[in-house]
Amino acid sequence: MSKPEMENLKVSIITVVFNAKDTIGNTIESVQSQSYDNIEYLIIDGGSTDGTCDIIEKYLSFIDTYISEPDRGLYDAMNKAIDLSSGEIIGILNADDVFYDNFVISGVADFLFKSPEIDAAIGDIIQCDKSGKRIRHYSSKYWSPAKLRFGFMPPHPSIFFRRELFGAFGKYRIDLKSGADYELLVRYFIKHRITWAYHHLMTTTMLIGGISSSGYKSYSLITGEIIKALELNKIKFCRLFIYFRVVWKLFGFLYKKN
Repeated sequence: MSKPEMENLKVSIITVVFNAKDTIGNTIESVQSQSYDNIEYLIIDGGSTDGTCDIIEKYLSFIDTYISEPDRGLYDAMNKAIDLSSGEIIGILNADDVFYDNFVISGVADFLFKSPEIDAAIGDIIQCDKSGKRIRHYSSKYWSPAKLRFGFMPPHPSIFFRRELFGAFGKYRIDLKSGADYELLVRYFIKHRITWAYHHLMTTTMLIGGISSSGYKSYSLITGEIIKALELNKIKFCRLFIYFRVVWKLFGFLYKKN
């Protein structure tokens, strides 16, 4: 019997969108330009009214699954896409973001093909502003699951999961407004101790902004949901570290600069 080829590993890429007409075209084209052939692309639109759907429809021949209908939020849409997907590997590409280069998916597929014991692969992203200026290299190199207890998670767009995890341990909780990705990581990495590895790849160029990265009100919301995520999974943690995690981030940033 011949050995299985890496190209037989199907990768499902999910984009959830609502009113993102200025960026959705670039997002789709970054998937379309990937060198890896065995990609399943799913777009779930929440009922956009700004012309987003008109742009998406220009690419229908490339998109495998497209739904536009009202939903119960970002994570409800992600769950819909997971249920509809068929790839062995699942990754998220937000509607404001693009893949870092044309070889991201081939790199991830190669890494996971060669490491079948790994449940999840984690990498790095670049964060930029609307002008395209690079703001931050958000790296997972020194991250570990223990840091979830202190409010630190790796960049969500850099994580690629084996699809069976969602069936075994559940999908995103839709009762959390901005912290469902955090809760899922707590559940997977700490509670169920999935296997994972850092793959050293830069996966995504991410636009700064959105529900989890803008202002005090957002910081307060996500802080409360981080605490809730840990409590829901009965994980021991120190509230003080969670409340003041921005201070530890600042110290880490200054240390790297020096």
